[in-house]
Amino acid sequence: MTLGLVGALVAAVAYGAGTVLQAIGARRLTALPSGAGGRARVGAALPYAAGLGLDGLGFAASVLALRTLPLFLVESAVASSVAVTAVLSVVVLHLHLRRAEIGALGAVAVGLVCLAAVAEPGPAVQPGNGFAIATLVAAAAVAALLATGALDHDRQRGAIVLSVAAGLGFGGVGVSARLIEVPDPWWHLGVDALAWALVAHAALATVAYGLALARARVTTVAAITFVTETVVPATIGLALLGDRVLPGRWPLAGLAFALTLVGCIVLAGRSESSPSRDLEHDRDDAHLTPGALDVPVTNPRP
Repeated sequence: MTLGLVGALVAAVAYGAGTVLQAIGARRLTALPSGAGGRARVGAALPYAAGLGLDGLGFAASVLALRTLPLFLVESAVASSVAVTAVLSVVVLHLHLRRAEIGALGAVAVGLVCLAAVAEPGPAVQPGNGFAIATLVAAAAVAALLATGALDHDRQRGAIVLSVAAGLGFGGVGVSARLIEVPDPWWHLGVDALAWALVAHAALATVAYGLALARARVTTVAAITFVTETVVPATIGLALLGDRVLPGRWPLAGLAFALTLVGCIVLAGRSESSPSRDLEHDRDDAHLTPGALDVPVTNPRP
């Protein structure tokens, strides 16, 4: 269980740090003059590239964690990467957290500790070959939701549909990763339905999430996505994949799960509510260009 917990922690830290680095890199690229040379552009893009690398590390760490830990714990840990982003925004970019945000950080920390205490470690129960096909069918359903939301002329309604699609897609990644087994030789993964389902869910979720953010407030999108990508896989894991809570710990597990989720949602909305006077003060402290502190606290998992 210790290795799994380390993997979940590394995933949260890597995703959270990756968000900050990608934000810094994107802002630096935007701030470059139109005539900037290739060397300047490469230098400005380095933080973004490093952030993508951390995303890859986070994904690998989450897959490692899912070898031995239930979905309700690992998915909650991955969602808590917004807490890591919030802390790094204070340390690296000198942003200021409000009391509600500090309280949310505490809620996430307490919730994760409690979830780790009540989770019963162990590998997933393989439900049979039919389940792998079902994950591919689920990916097709996510694609249909994505198309429906993207084509909806009502932007708010479309954003809700897209957010649900993103959450289901990210949840599908978690479920597939929980079940997938690396064969010997490893390249036989190329004919594994679960491997294809994982890739399909990841791609669809990333596209749906980006489209949703372009249509609605980050708070709305993140709230719907977080709830969907944690609750749905957790339910599937408990009902079908053998994920377990220690005997007599169900009330604590439910409370901890809700506490972690609410804390993540509160932190996900922080980029929309930072007062302009604080931002100007922080820009002076950080010596960054305007906009460099508007760090998104949600980052699509690969």
